[in-house]
Amino acid sequence: MNVVNSVFPSQDQAMEFFGSPEDGPFVMVNLLKFKDKAEYEDGSDAHLSGADAYNRYGEEVSKMVEALGGKILYSGRVTGLLLGEVEAMWDAVALAQYPSLEAFRNMALSPEMHAIEHHRKAGLAGQLNIRTKPR
Repeated sequence: MNVVNSVFPSQDQAMEFFGSPEDGPFVMVNLLKFKDKAEYEDGSDAHLSGADAYNRYGEEVSKMVEALGGKILYSGRVTGLLLGEVEAMWDAVALAQYPSLEAFRNMALSPEMHAIEHHRKAGLAGQLNIRTKPR
């Protein structure tokens, strides 16, 4: 299994993901890896950790998720690995429930998201986003 963390999806990944058929609510599993230090393009807030910069994003995106009818189900630090093996452990896990693919797409492309994504980019070294459906 090849695991590659990314900060943004490629155009092909985004088109495939958002081109999926609409099938109602889903939960996104976010496996997050942070930079040691925040890296803002303008050089500001260099004293922050990557996790601190990402938390700025997380606070605002949580409000956006709730406003569209979703919710943050869980957010926490990764503290160990019982089974399996990865080259570099993730730092945190977040589970976000969305009412629909369309709602997620609208949020992802919104001016409000664009206004906060610099915090995500400053703090995030990479992540995996895994879309899940309840049985």
